[in-house]
Amino acid sequence: MDGTLAVIFALTSLADMALNDCPTGCLVEGRTVQRLSFQTGATEFQEDFIGTEIYAGYDMGRTYGPFQPTMAISVTDTGDTWLGVGAKWTSNDILTAGPLFVETSLMPGIYFAGDGPDIGGAMQFRSAFGIGYALGNGATVSVLYDHRSNADTQNLNPGLETLSIRYAIAF
Repeated sequence: MDGTLAVIFALTSLADMALNDCPTGCLVEGRTVQRLSFQTGATEFQEDFIGTEIYAGYDMGRTYGPFQPTMAISVTDTGDTWLGVGAKWTSNDILTAGPLFVETSLMPGIYFAGDGPDIGGAMQFRSAFGIGYALGNGATVSVLYDHRSNADTQNLNPGLETLSIRYAIAF
């Protein structure tokens, strides 16, 4: 996988901003639901599933235009750890006026290698695309696919992907 998910994040969030936010101020601060999320998934390296990962994230209770600040930490079963801060975009009734939503995100972060594969350095960008369902209590359930890489800032850049399921609690 290359930078496709990062491009999808840019296209979805910037198009939404141009259509819905810029008429009143492109990056005006707004309020949204803050969530604590937990996810588990299978990690993929060079087209082979190599293990599992657990992930915990926090989505802040504010937005700047369509961008919601988010932060996360993940650990694989081989001891690889990633810690990042960035932004996510979530659709607002794009598919239907109902509980289904699409989300994308981009988070630069620091990667601490354990016994997993060498993915080319400490600075790793994590981009994701997911489809989810909003529950009546404000919680969400999502299926996500993400890609981590150093965006060719290092000589080695094989990337690492994760296919996961996330449960997020609203508070």
